[in-house]
Amino acid sequence: MSGAKIRLSEKEMELVTNAEVILTKNAIIEKAKTLLTILQTAAEEVIKTYSHLFPAATLLPHPKISRGENYRGLPYLILDYPRCFDKENILAIRTMFWWGNYFSITLHLSGKYKEQYQQKIIAAFDAIAASGLFVGIHENQWEHHFEKDNYAAVNDFSATEFGELIQQQEFLKLAKKIPLTQWDDAKNIILVAYGNLVKLLKG
Repeated sequence: MSGAKIRLSEKEMELVTNAEVILTKNAIIEKAKTLLTILQTAAEEVIKTYSHLFPAATLLPHPKISRGENYRGLPYLILDYPRCFDKENILAIRTMFWWGNYFSITLHLSGKYKEQYQQKIIAAFDAIAASGLFVGIHENQWEHHFEKDNYAAVNDFSATEFGELIQQQEFLKLAKKIPLTQWDDAKNIILVAYGNLVKLLKG
């Protein structure tokens, strides 16, 4: 291995000798986890109110908060509820904290659940476009970033184009992103978005 590859740059040396960097990161991750835990409790209350909209099987798994260190090289936390991830059939609302980027909340449908709800979502085009949501356009349904090859703003589509996209794709993802600079208001913003996504299933 070349010695040049293992040498530290000045910036890297500054970071590796500063334990406070990691300690601060750990504190932020814990605060993000606490926020998602609060959101989890609130989400359960929302789902109780609208439980009739969901097939029973999708509400059986308890809410789950997952943590990772390497989505595109950066740490993240994910709250999934409801969460049904069968091989062919997915129904989930996913809230994500992604270090250095944003919070996001996503309605994710595929298989029989997409078939069950897609017409209601197509019919709600005007409300979806006005709410600033994005629609997933990537062939890989497990990408979460908001770059142009993965998500497009719904208000960039006509109602006809939106309906055609929803019908053609094997999965359906509608998402909202919240800048990390809105941290203090994130809980309320996410809860409003959560309720709106749930209500889309009502039609």
